[in-house]
Order: sequence, then C-alpha cells, then structure tokens
Amino acid sequence: MSEPLQRKRPTMMQRDAHVRRVLQQRGEVGVAELAAGLGVSEMTLRRDLDRLEQAGLVRRTHGGAVPAARLGFVFDFAARRQANRTAKQAIAAEAAKLVTPGAVVLLDAGTTTLELAELLSDAVDLVVVTPSLAVASTLQFSTGVKTILLGGVLRRGTPDLTGEIPEAALGMLAVDIAFQGADAIGLDGTLYTGDLSTARLDQRIRERAARTYVLADSSKVGRRALARHGHLREMSGWITDRGIAPASLKALRKLCVPITLV
Repeated sequence: MSEPLQRKRPTMMQRDAHVRRVLQQRGEVGVAELAAGLGVSEMTLRRDLDRLEQAGLVRRTHGGAVPAARLGFVFDFAARRQANRTAKQAIAAEAAKLVTPGAVVLLDAGTTTLELAELLSDAVDLVVVTPSLAVASTLQFSTGVKTILLGGVLRRGTPDLTGEIPEAALGMLAVDIAFQGADAIGLDGTLYTGDLSTARLDQRIRERAARTYVLADSSKVGRRALARHGHLREMSGWITDRGIAPASLKALRKLCVPITLV
C-alpha cells in the first residue's frame, strides 16, 4: 500500500494571505489556531506575525494578533478591485482600443481605470496623467510610458490624491483623452461619486480633456451617491458591460450618448 500524501507546507506568501483573511473575517485570532489551520509550528507563526507587525499590517496581542488600520485598507481596496472584475477587464480592453501612440491620456482613480493602466503598461510613446497612486505604481516600470502623478492630499482609506493641488496642476496640461469612473449612474444620466473633492477633480479633468469616456460596469446603474460630478451628456461615450436591465438601457439610450456594451 502506498504511503499517504503529505500536506504541502504553505509558503510565506500563502501563510500571510491566510493570516490576513482570517483577521479580516474575525478581527482577532490566536497563534495556536492560526498554526493549526496552516499546519505549521507556532514558532513559525510568531515569526510571521512579528514580520507583519513590522510592516504595519497587524498588531500583536497576548497570544495572537488583531488587524492594523493599514490591513483594513489593503483588504478594502482589494475587495473593491475584485468586485465585478471580469466586467471591468472587458471594459478596460475596449477602452484601450481608443488610445493611440503619442497621446496624452488621463486615468482617474477608479478600479476600472486601474485595469486599463495594466493594459497600457506595455504601450510605446504614451504619456499618462493620473491622481492615483495605484495607477502610477502600475506604470512606474513601463519604459514606453511617461507617467505624471498629480500631487495632492491623500484621500483617507484610498490611494487617491485630491484637492486644490491636482486641480491646479491640471491647468498646466492639455489632455487628448480621459477615462473616468463613477460610483453610481442615475437613470437620468447623472454621474455620482462618494467624495466631494473627487467630484471637483472629475469636473476639472473634463475641462482639460479633448475627449472623456466614462468606464463603469452595470452594477453602478440606477444608483445614487453623495456628490454629483457630471452627466453622461458631457461624455464622448460610456463603455459598460451587458448586465444592464433592458428597461434601464432603453432609458439611458434616450440621452443620445454613445454607449458601448462589452
């Protein structure tokens, strides 16, 4: 009879992911429980927790750990990025077709524009302007892309820069094409965001761009958020997925704004 297969020892990255997931779900957990769940020694887990604490991701307690504020942010941003990600990637792929070599492109701080940044990272002869630390980080090693990060005030809980500084910096630039997201889109075509300072920046972006497209998946349709930042009629077009209810799509098409479904 053959010997039973031994459980493969998890890597450090796998252990870290497990610790973060459990802490996010539970809020606090003990070393013994974590070690048992991973099949490693408690000594290994203590070293892992010490390393994560030094990185600012967890805070050690007697016998265990609790999430640090930064860990909550990491998971919140990751969750927002993963939500409807297949649709976001399809939308980004369609948007990438509008970008031509030599263009000055502005990407706002949405998670769909971050997917577009991933696709543009291999571009040649492109200038990308952004108020997003996440977008800038994605493009930082792209040899064919010159990235201009707009300065500003870091919006709490996000990798986004807002305020008077990026608004003023935009006044120095001429943008060929801009891509914006939306936290919600009303059936009357109103575009919403959950942050007032972001709304002002979005308005300023449209003033500086020759063309502006909104990239927003169907989950945003028929909803409202805190601040209005514009209307679909101000856009050159809207790229979205096919999940919009037929009645809602019919109402939105009456606005005579080009809508591309992917």
